[in-house]
Amino acid sequence: MTGKYHKVQDVLDTYKSAIYEQDADKFLTIYNPDIHIFDSWNNWESKGIAAWKENVAEWFNGLGNENILLEVDFNDVVITEDEKAAFVHCAITFAAKDEDSGETLREMTNRFTFGLKKDSDSWSIAHEHSSLPIDMDTGKGIFDAK
Repeated sequence: MTGKYHKVQDVLDTYKSAIYEQDADKFLTIYNPDIHIFDSWNNWESKGIAAWKENVAEWFNGLGNENILLEVDFNDVVITEDEKAAFVHCAITFAAKDEDSGETLREMTNRFTFGLKKDSDSWSIAHEHSSLPIDMDTGKGIFDAK
């Protein structure tokens, strides 16, 4: 199921395009079969591609039911890599747009850290951690912090 990604940036570009296209199969190609994810949403943790595939299918199906296109923008990207491992940290803004009008319906920014490894000359995400800062007075996530 994994793809051939010769550069870390190729993984990030595929992340962005697969979400916009709502192509779960393409999206999953950037992940290592042994992926370990700490997520900001319903399932705080996923271990293995099968568990992640269920979450991704639910996410993408929900977007299709709402007639939404999801645009992804990477901000403040820092990539550190050597021959076999790479780390990426950044802020990712997700903008839900009405498929017909293009109007932005909602938008949020999450902090992400990706740990990638290289096998057979191809990068894949082996660990992903997303988070939101928390307002300590209300206990709620801050969705628009940058």
